[in-house]
Amino acid sequence: MKYDSKSLNAEEFINHEEIMDSLSYAEKNKENRTVLQAILEKAKQAKGISHREAAVLMECEIPEVNEEIRKLAMEIKEKFYGRRIVMFAPLYLSNYCVNGCTYCPYHHKNHHIPRIKLTQEEIRKEVIALQDMGHKRLAIEAGEDPVNNPLEYILESIETIYSIKHKNGAIRRVNVNIAATTTENYTKLKDAGIGTYILFQETYHKESYEKLHPTGPKHDYAYHTEAMDRAMQGGIDDVGLGVLFGLERYRYELVGILMHAEHLEAAQGVGPHTISVPRICPADDIDIDDFSNAVPDEIFEKIVSIIRIAVPYTGMIISTRESQQTRERVLQLGISQISGGSRTSVGGYTEPVRDDSSAQFDVSDTRSLDEVVNWLMRLGYIPSFCTACYRAGRTGDRFMSLLKSGQIVNCCQPNALMTLKEYLEDYASSDTKQIGEKLIAEEMQKIPNESVRKRAMEYLGELQEGKRDFRF
Repeated sequence: MKYDSKSLNAEEFINHEEIMDSLSYAEKNKENRTVLQAILEKAKQAKGISHREAAVLMECEIPEVNEEIRKLAMEIKEKFYGRRIVMFAPLYLSNYCVNGCTYCPYHHKNHHIPRIKLTQEEIRKEVIALQDMGHKRLAIEAGEDPVNNPLEYILESIETIYSIKHKNGAIRRVNVNIAATTTENYTKLKDAGIGTYILFQETYHKESYEKLHPTGPKHDYAYHTEAMDRAMQGGIDDVGLGVLFGLERYRYELVGILMHAEHLEAAQGVGPHTISVPRICPADDIDIDDFSNAVPDEIFEKIVSIIRIAVPYTGMIISTRESQQTRERVLQLGISQISGGSRTSVGGYTEPVRDDSSAQFDVSDTRSLDEVVNWLMRLGYIPSFCTACYRAGRTGDRFMSLLKSGQIVNCCQPNALMTLKEYLEDYASSDTKQIGEKLIAEEMQKIPNESVRKRAMEYLGELQEGKRDFRF
């Protein structure tokens, strides 16, 4: 098949020959300073680079060029996202699954993992526990099982989550990470008020994909890969891509995910809202030694840098799969969203003692949300619980145009600071609150629009008095 970024055929917009040609071109030009410099000059415009250009930068081993890539990624991250880091938590509803994915403990042949599906009352208790931490944004997860986890269950769960108002707590944005489905079902998810629809490709290498997914609905490479087009056709504005680095060669995956981003821009008019960068890690019934493509830290950091350069406007997510040390290093290179206080087991937030027997993967960063918020602020970042753009209808191309114009700073900066103020007032430890108040005072002065800054200061005063949920 021929490569066509506008095609709706998976093997044309993620074209194997195009990926291999791009990798071959990268190998030939990895020391070509003329080519490398031209790519970097283009990247400095902060409008992105192509998948082939990204492949060249990834392949390059020249130390000073790699340092320039790193610095450029940091500059682009600062330009579009400043020091804001969006906070979220995953919420696992059910680990029933009919697929046979060889890298996931939820695979249907794993008989020693306890199978759990939360009732609506159990979901309510989980959400209250998350609200008591201070979370405002969730990503719900469930295995693929049309009997145990039908779409109706997901829709009912979303309604339950949004309905719960506990003390000053409320979940204001529910992102959804569930299996590929039909356009009609995506419309139902849109109507339920979801934020971002997230679906990890796992691997873009078709042959490897089919081997890694030997049985179950997920075995269908085309249906899975074309899901984002169906989601956007169903009315969902914001979609989130991801691969599981370590299943295939990282160079191949990097080119694949950037081609997918280019395809969405070409075919749907707007690229992905987020890109996630998980790495294969240990879990029940899964031995990471079975996967020979595991990505070392240095390469992982370069992958994050190049994705940030290639798609400057796309949010980047890192989970608690990664250690505190790794998360700290990649925050400056491109990551704009992280989870905090996460449990990857079904019903994990109401367990008094962490029980990972039903977990999808091992958590490396086990700190509480307050500890993560405290840590971020000590590093100079602004933990943000903001959901304003989603709730104001600034999604899809409307969000991207705001971001590209640079006007988003007059929304995101004050919204981040006001939601941080809410967290400090309602949930923070005394030490975290002290650090946060000082940070807010300093960062308020950096809001460029004087009238916005003045209004934000007034809102902060009202938050101090007990009022909640102000936004620009």
